[in-house]
Amino acid sequence: MGEVDFKNLLNMCDDICDLMTNANVWDAGFRPHSLKPAMHYDMLKFCVYLASADGFINEREVAKIQKELGIRTVQPNLVLLKKSERIPEAFMNEIPLVLQFAVLADKEHRIRPDLYKDQKAQILFDTYRALGCSLLTVTSGAPTEPMAIAYTEYIAYLRNYLKENEVFYKGDERLVKVNFDTEDGKKERAEGETTLEEKLEDFNNMVGLYAVKKEVNSLVNLLRIQKLREKNGMRNTIVSKHMVFTGNPGTGKTTVARILAGIYKDLGVLSKGHLVEVDRSGLVRGYLGQTATRVQEVVEEAMGGILFIDEAYTLTVNKGEGDYGQEAVDTLLKAMEDHRDELIVIVAGYPDLMKEFLGSNPGLQSRFNKFIYFEDYSVQEQMQIMLRMCQEQDYRISAAAGNFLMASLFRRMEKKPANFANARDIRNLLETMISYQATRLIELTSPTKEQLQMIEEEDARRAVLEMA
Repeated sequence: MGEVDFKNLLNMCDDICDLMTNANVWDAGFRPHSLKPAMHYDMLKFCVYLASADGFINEREVAKIQKELGIRTVQPNLVLLKKSERIPEAFMNEIPLVLQFAVLADKEHRIRPDLYKDQKAQILFDTYRALGCSLLTVTSGAPTEPMAIAYTEYIAYLRNYLKENEVFYKGDERLVKVNFDTEDGKKERAEGETTLEEKLEDFNNMVGLYAVKKEVNSLVNLLRIQKLREKNGMRNTIVSKHMVFTGNPGTGKTTVARILAGIYKDLGVLSKGHLVEVDRSGLVRGYLGQTATRVQEVVEEAMGGILFIDEAYTLTVNKGEGDYGQEAVDTLLKAMEDHRDELIVIVAGYPDLMKEFLGSNPGLQSRFNKFIYFEDYSVQEQMQIMLRMCQEQDYRISAAAGNFLMASLFRRMEKKPANFANARDIRNLLETMISYQATRLIELTSPTKEQLQMIEEEDARRAVLEMA
């Protein structure tokens, strides 16, 4: 069907409502005369939810709601709707009625023949996204962070609902293409280069990191809307893009920074979208003046991308004579000021130590005001990470080995040793198991394909014992 705009999406949603009404797609407890009024009412509530997130519904937002939904309403009525429907307090726990029926119709193939090829729920989801983006671009001031967060949370809620019901389509699988990119994001890409939507999808498909996903998606949505507003000659507030990532090793901080660099390139925020990763050893030199020169070299390399400084607190822990960590910080702060539109800096490390680091210099506190905390992975998430790694490398874990590994991971989480490293530990454990599997299989004359793939309990036990 090609790429469509919001009006076409809304027309398709009306058609989907008619199809489901005629096909009697209901649950046992509800049989409406028509689904269209319910759908339009839910979309109106969504608009009120977004517009009121910053505490006030302005006249431009009212006009946009009128235009997009084709209704006549006034500001007092929308304010009253917010109060009477308890929006936004209860809204995050509601799945729109028509979306529920669309999921049912797609899962059970209730409509045949189906012009929409079991993607009716996906089309409804994309319509909500397009409606939200449209509303966020018209607020009289700059789009506020509460509005971006409200949009992000609700869209993530709907996305998870579709994924849980296995009716979520992405990328080239989608029947209807909706372009949420800015003009910068529409530039021609090199062969094989992923789109902004695909990068975000890869990010949102990462194991765990729920709080991180919320923070990053909110920031991306805010920047995305600002680019659209900029295109339409509207004013924006300045959003600080420098960030502090805190958390234990192996929680995905570097991975998220790398994905974020690519996303920022597609948003037109960064020109290159690459990541330069350093630590103290990559910045600090042994003689006066050498450190400043080295930092300037690293900054030059990172221009147009993200400079990621791991264990950044080590730059300020030794403030005695002969330590040039503070020289690195001072040079970095100046570079951040001089190249504010060409460079994003992310500093990372343990939470308490990063708090001390930022408190060591007033300049650091003023530059870094966006904090994202990476929680440790749960045992279930660690096991999910391992299974994904196995799939990528064409390995499988036997049921007995899986049960043993789960028990071992629970015991390790209870003790949580000082060198606990989350996904890094899982990667090392898998590599050790593969090594022991190879040692076991080499004794066989002609191992089968299944034997070459399968990691057995014996391999898991020996690997866990070695890493204990």
